[in-house]
Amino acid sequence: MRTTNAQDLPTLSKLSRELDKDLREGTSPELNSNIKFTLGGCYLKLKLYDKALQKFEDAIEDDFDNPEAPFYAAVSLLKGKKAFLAPMADIKKAMEYVNAALMVEDRGVFHYFLAYLKFDFYARKYLRISPDWEEELQLAQVTNLSPTDCDMLFDILGVACPSELTVF
Repeated sequence: MRTTNAQDLPTLSKLSRELDKDLREGTSPELNSNIKFTLGGCYLKLKLYDKALQKFEDAIEDDFDNPEAPFYAAVSLLKGKKAFLAPMADIKKAMEYVNAALMVEDRGVFHYFLAYLKFDFYARKYLRISPDWEEELQLAQVTNLSPTDCDMLFDILGVACPSELTVF
């Protein structure tokens, strides 16, 4: 999911209304899961974080095998702000979601997101956590993290990448 520019907002709004209508009219369970996930993505791009979170959580309930749904649910919990500013409960929940995504598929970007959460929230507040952000960053690098993954993560988070996490 890439950042949305202003000219895309009306299109996203229209798409989200159409998808919501499709959900209300009822479709197959497999299609419902995809619609909920796509609708969550629309809401995330529209910065409607609470609505996005709800749709991603609904998609998780429908399809446990999709690692993207918990990943984006975790993104939604940060509400476009730095992890440092989020309440600890939201950080813990975001980490639970990312760990759930990792249980489905071991991806570098998921470890990288955990490294960011652990750095920006825990390390910057001098809180201990194990494994720490540096260990998580190493896991990201050995799990095929790409420069595109790094750019994508901070693009959807809507925050700058801390220099400590620059790996490429």
